[in-house]
Amino acid sequence: VGGKAMLLSLATLRRRNGLLLLVVIVFVPCSVLVLVSGPDLSQEQVLVNKLAELQLRLQRSCSCLSQHLGTLLTSDGNSTALYPPLSPEVRLLLRNMTGLRPGDSAQLLRLPSVYHFLPHLLDSPSSLRPAYCLSRGRTGVSVVLGIPTVKRDVQSYLLATLQNIIESMNEEEAGDSLIVVFIAEVEQDYVLQVAKQIEFQFSEQVESGLIEVISPPASYYPDMDNLKETLGDPPERVRWRTKQNLDFAFLMMYSQPKATFYVQLEDDILAKKNFISTMKNYALQKISEKSPWFVLEFCQLGFIGKMFKCVELPWLVQFFLMFYNDKPVDWLLDHLIHTKICSLDKDNKHCKKAKSLLWLHYKPSLFQHIGTHSSLKGKVQKLKDKQFGKITLFYPHKNPEADVESDIKHYKQYSLSKAYQGETFFWGLLPQPGDHLVFTFKQPILIKHYLFRSGNAEHPSDRFYNTSVEVLPESSHTLQSRIDYNSTMDGYIIIGKFDVMGVAEGTVDPNLGAIKVMRLSVHTESDNWAILSEIHISIQDTS
Repeated sequence: VGGKAMLLSLATLRRRNGLLLLVVIVFVPCSVLVLVSGPDLSQEQVLVNKLAELQLRLQRSCSCLSQHLGTLLTSDGNSTALYPPLSPEVRLLLRNMTGLRPGDSAQLLRLPSVYHFLPHLLDSPSSLRPAYCLSRGRTGVSVVLGIPTVKRDVQSYLLATLQNIIESMNEEEAGDSLIVVFIAEVEQDYVLQVAKQIEFQFSEQVESGLIEVISPPASYYPDMDNLKETLGDPPERVRWRTKQNLDFAFLMMYSQPKATFYVQLEDDILAKKNFISTMKNYALQKISEKSPWFVLEFCQLGFIGKMFKCVELPWLVQFFLMFYNDKPVDWLLDHLIHTKICSLDKDNKHCKKAKSLLWLHYKPSLFQHIGTHSSLKGKVQKLKDKQFGKITLFYPHKNPEADVESDIKHYKQYSLSKAYQGETFFWGLLPQPGDHLVFTFKQPILIKHYLFRSGNAEHPSDRFYNTSVEVLPESSHTLQSRIDYNSTMDGYIIIGKFDVMGVAEGTVDPNLGAIKVMRLSVHTESDNWAILSEIHISIQDTS
């Protein structure tokens, strides 16, 4: 209107004269053509992306509306668990739209549903409802990240993965995203244990709605000991990949109505900075270019970093449910793409080219696989995406001159002295109770701040656990006058400890005076080796 309007599509329900009406409003401006010819291409691209996003939101709204109307139609206007009784006017409208009369619903053709592929779900009304759900109800975001996790026999990477993902987002991205952690276990004690760890470690993100945690009910799964053996795989592997298919389907069904795009991740990955904006902008760019893509790949490995439009997720979920017992999940995705676009009378070369229209690869990769122990018992996988680039394994700093020593034997060249000097990281073998890492300063110093970070991107579980940070003041009089601190038998003052993420950080009370020795003391046995990837001791400015 007046050359000022933006392209906008809205779908809404309105009640007029007692009737429920579907109103679709579309504004198509001439000014878009003017903007396209303008000199500021970045602004043009922003506008194009916004229009593409509006188009996707309209598709999602119409999809949800269609589902609601479908439920109303099949309910014959009666009350359901989700919908109150319909008014006589709305019943009349629905009868006029469908030509059905009361009692005629049996004539309505019904599409296959999840119950056709998983008939055991009919035995329990709550089979498709999360058994556990920690949520603040966030919805309407651009990107939802689905992270399935299971109980691992060796080590878990989940908390380190969540920490990295959150640190890789800026404030705007965190406000327009949702992370759904799917604990794919039915043992409630374990589910509650993991959920409490997440809620404690990421309380701010849980409270803001950025992180949600769900788990499935036991009744969701079929008899996993009575599966058809396929592909010549042993029963254990068949159970593993069958459960993975069903886990992905549950997670996708839960996440689908909450966002515009869905991205499948794993619980042992590393993400690049601002990956949310990169993925979203690339997706909107391809939509504005009229690309018919079905999946955008932001990592070459397995199912990591695969993005889908939420409005198209039902295609994928239906396919997984149809063939959950037959093939692995990444094979099924490939088969779906093959079915959608490959021609039987063309060769593989033609099929591969056709697939590239629906399956787009983004370079360089935004995610890297860091785990080595698969959720399949006994399977070790050292898969790495070569397109991700170099990973930072340690953070060097210039520290005060000191003599360093460790009771923990180091591995190869990864000594404590080299780590202190910023040349590499410290990697020690199996810390034991009573082990110390000692930093004796050449001259007593006034410490302003300290930071010890354990673990790194490739070995996130090689951390210091139950380890305290202690200092020995230059003056013994200082120690005797300070009653607010716990002290050790040999005169050290305990000023901090490593948290559950393997980080010890804090300040030193100036009243303690100059410090001549700082040390780390291990109090419990560890099942893992230990890495110090960052050592930073900063001194007070005395000028």
